[in-house]
Formats: sequence, C-alpha cells, structure tokens
Amino acid sequence: MTAAKIIGAVVGTTVLAFGLDHVISDRKLFGGTTPSTVLNQAWWQETDKKFQSWPRVAGPPVVMNPISRQNFIVKSRDE
Repeated sequence: MTAAKIIGAVVGTTVLAFGLDHVISDRKLFGGTTPSTVLNQAWWQETDKKFQSWPRVAGPPVVMNPISRQNFIVKSRDE
C-alpha cells in the first residue's frame, strides 16, 4: 500500500511539474518573447564555430583535499 502511494505521488508530481513548466515556459504565462539568438539558426552555427575553434589549455592534474580545502598538484612518478 505504501509503495503505491509513493509511486502515485512521484507520477503526480512529475505530471504537475511538466504541466507547469509547459505553461510558464512555452506558453509564456508571464509574458516575454523568445530571444532572437535562440530563433536564429545562423547565430547558433557561428557560436558553435567560435567555441570549437578556441584552444583547449589545461594545467596539471589537481587533487583537492576537501577537509583543509588545499589543492595539490599531482606529479607523475617519472619526475
């Protein structure tokens, strides 16, 4: 009996959340418009080209000690 109530509550919450999201975001309940940058396919392509052309630079691997919040650079055994 308890499992049925839990499953029913989860399903009901999911349906309610989807419905509210649809009404507020897609139907623009509070007004507003969709930005032109979202509607413009050429803008998306240019933005994607820009992000793909940036060089990817990374530093050495780091291990964080969450207790003392200190970061330690991990050195390979060859060094």
